[in-house]
Order: sequence, then structure tokens, then C-alpha cells
Amino acid sequence: MAASPEFALQKPEVYESKRVHLSSPILHIGSAVSRLNPFEYVQTDKKVYLPNQEALAKALQQKGGRFLNDYIQAIEEGKDINNLLRQAFGSQWWNTIDANGELIFPKNAISQKLTDANIRDLRPMIRNGMGQLFIPGSSIKGAMRTAIAYHLLKYADRYQVPSAKRVSQIEETLRERLGKLNQHQQKSLDDDLFMESLFSEYYLTYQQRDFPGKGPNTDFLRCLKVTDSEPLSEGQITTKKGTKIPLNFPVVAEVIISSRFSDYLAKYKASIYVEMVRNVQTEFTLSLDTEMLSWFKHKQGMKLPFTTLDELLQICHEFAQEQWDYEHDYWQKMKNNPRAGVKNLDFNYIREFYEAEKSPYNLRLGWGSGMTGTTVDLLLEDELREEIRDTCGLKAPGFEAPKSRRTVVNPNGEIRFVPGWVKFKT
Repeated sequence: MAASPEFALQKPEVYESKRVHLSSPILHIGSAVSRLNPFEYVQTDKKVYLPNQEALAKALQQKGGRFLNDYIQAIEEGKDINNLLRQAFGSQWWNTIDANGELIFPKNAISQKLTDANIRDLRPMIRNGMGQLFIPGSSIKGAMRTAIAYHLLKYADRYQVPSAKRVSQIEETLRERLGKLNQHQQKSLDDDLFMESLFSEYYLTYQQRDFPGKGPNTDFLRCLKVTDSEPLSEGQITTKKGTKIPLNFPVVAEVIISSRFSDYLAKYKASIYVEMVRNVQTEFTLSLDTEMLSWFKHKQGMKLPFTTLDELLQICHEFAQEQWDYEHDYWQKMKNNPRAGVKNLDFNYIREFYEAEKSPYNLRLGWGSGMTGTTVDLLLEDELREEIRDTCGLKAPGFEAPKSRRTVVNPNGEIRFVPGWVKFKT
């Protein structure tokens, strides 16, 4: 069967490539399974283990007696299972191997537990096919796509964005259509309004021939390749003062979801427990097919926003700065609340985190980045953002969107970290 013209194009040979070092204080990228139930992990006072469940069940069954039934009952009742595992497999039960000689509790599926709570609902971090923690290239590229869309809409005159796809028209259309869409239409609304036009309404001009179309083949970001990161393997560095700092340190931490009252007094909403990675240090590769990029001509004359990787990274940093400024202002207004139910909502460390006027980070990735990091909402009027939130998400009439935030608690019970901020160094 003959290939379509789009697929028949010769592969160009001109690339710009950069190896990018990525670092982050704390990061979580969600997995295909959003939550684990208590049967899918084992927790002790200090650690959380993600066992090979089938191998664990078989090993308990082979021990005979009531080991397997008692294990199931203990988890259902939320009881400690350490004594049971110790009786079944010995004092170092975490080193137990199965019939194939494999660890039932793999070394790369163990996290330090930074909370005293009994976890009943755990959100795991994504792992590759080898069970190693990593950052998917698709997550990085997706965040970059949002940054590019934001940049094009913000500087619409510079790039000659079609008038029907500019912010004023997007806002007008949103006001007309909100409340009239079903859930599926809501999820694809940004594609209909502007994303397809910004990225996919192009001709490919190759050897004096135009290849029209719409979709993945005419998406100019097909010129950009982003690899998965190197595995987030644990290690350590030694500072000039001789202090050893762990790198790529997997933890299970308490994440506080908070919002505010009308007087900006902090309000406690919930605690959730999330597998995250502290002191992230890894690398990935960016590759830009510069020859292919030159083939793309927008159907309505819009200019491409970048032609080099340095220009792309600058776009990402500018988007990060917009988010940084917004978060700084939010936390400056927030008032601590030492009596917020069961929690002392002291956000002094978070305010310190956002003290710098210039963002030291280049992008915000993954879980915790919220509406401001995954959409172009900061370009929209405040009232419209609120209406979008109230229509498509959880209602909070009269409050800014987003209203709530996620912050991470350290082992001392202090609200200390903000997830998702990453630095790039080339």
C-alpha cells in the first residue's frame, strides 16, 4: 500500500540537539494508576514498599496456616502487618525472594515515609518498564506546548496570530459556550478554540510542493523530540562543607490541600499521601529538526514562535515567570491559621520560597502545577477563569481560580515544599 504524501516525505538530516540537565526540589508525575489501595503497598513506620503482589500472595500461601488470610484481614482492618511479615519471612522480610529468585519487595520500589499517618490511599509516581522512577518526555513536551501556546497568545501581534484565535475572541466564545457543553466537549474545548490553529493549521512546503492537512502530520511540534529522562536512580553528592545530600530520593509525603476564607485566612481542606522524588537530578535530550521546521507555513500567515532550542527554552522560562509572579502574590496575601482543624497552617516557608523576584526555575511539571501550569488561564480575565472553574471543576463562587493549593509537609510536620518546579541547564 502506498504511503500518504505526509508520510512519504524524506527524513531530513539537519538537527539541533541539546543534552539538558533537569533538577527539582520535589516532583511527582502521576502513573497510569492514580491511586493504590492498601493491598498494593506495605507501610512501616519509616518506609513504604510496593511489592510484587502476586509473588507476595503466593509466598504467604506457601507458608501455610492462616498467613494469607490474616494478611488480608489485617489490611482490611487497617492494622500493622509488620509482625505478620516477620513471622512469615523473618526479621528482614523485605529481602524475601520468590520462586524465581526475584525480590518480592524490589529495591527500586521502596520510599522513605515522611509521615506518621497510617496511609490508606497512596498516589504512586510513574515508573518505566524496568520499575524505575523517571520523567516521561511526553510530560516535558506537554508543558512546553502549553508554554508555547501562552507565548503566542500573549504576543499575538508579534506572531500575527489570526484574529479569531486571539485572547479577546477566545474569551467571547468561552462566555457564549460555557454551560452548554457536555463533559467530553469541555475536555477538548481548548483544541477547538485555539490549540489546533496554533499548532496544526499548517502547510508543509517541501521541494516547492504544498502538503495540506490537519492533525499530527501538520503539527509543527513534530519537529521537536523530547526523550524520557534518565532513570531517577538514588545517589548522593557531598557539599564543600562535607555534608552528604541524597539525590533522587523517593519519599511518601503528606500533601496538604488548602484554600482560604474570604479574609484570606488559610483553610484546611484535606491531606493526601503521594509518592514523590526529592532533590531530583537527571538528564534528557531535546532535538529540533530545523530543516523540517522550515517546511511549515501557517495557513493564515502566523509566524513560528521559535527557530532554535535556546528560543524555546526562553519561552518556557517566561511562562514559568508568569506562574511564579502569580503564586508569589497569592501567598503574600495568605494568612497563617494555627487553628485550621487538625492542622497548623503555617505557610512561612512557602512565602520564603517565592521571595525572589525572578523565578529561578524554567518550567513547572507534573502534579501540583494546577490550572496555571497546564492551561493559558492566566491570560484570561479573572472573572472568566472563575466561571470556567465553576463550570468545569469544583465550584467556589466568589473566589479566584485556582482557589486551592498543594504543599508538602516535611518529617517535622512543617509545610515546607511546593511540587513541580524544575530547572534546566544545558
